Amino acid sequence: MKLIFAIFSLFALSCNTNSKVTKTPTEPDAGFTPVFASGPPVLVYKTKADFDSLVPVMLSDDKSEIVSYPHPDDLKSGNSYSVPSTLSGGYLLDNRGIGLNVAFLKFTYEEYAKLENIPSLKELYASIKEKDPLTELCNCGIKSAFTDVNSQVNSLIENKRLRTSCKVLK
Repeated sequence: MKLIFAIFSLFALSCNTNSKVTKTPTEPDAGFTPVFASGPPVLVYKTKADFDSLVPVMLSDDKSEIVSYPHPDDLKSGNSYSVPSTLSGGYLLDNRGIGLNVAFLKFTYEEYAKLENIPSLKELYASIKEKDPLTELCNCGIKSAFTDVNSQVNSLIENKRLRTSCKVLK
């Protein structure tokens, strides 16, 4: 009887019990992993108020001066303005070129694009509506790594992977 029990035990232990369970993503892009290399980055952000239609400018680190601003002709891409794309969860996808030191002017894209003369830096600085608008900013790698930026970033957001898969800048 002991011999039969020993043989049965050896047989049971020799069976492969190392089967792996793979979880199928709920969405096709749930497994997307951002690629960080040289190239235009995919920046995803949230703001403390609705600045979606306002023109962004870049400030110095101490926020005392404008270091970069668009020409009125730079705000249009084809027939539409390069406003941010709306994503899930109140996030926005940058289409203009923002960064940590972004500020938003009081001008909408449409108003600014109609300007015949670019205001002076002093006038632009005086027209800043918010110097510290961001509540979150994430760099999700290079744009060329995405097949459908909006869908794949939305998937990261919806699967609660945005802040773990992307580089959190703020």
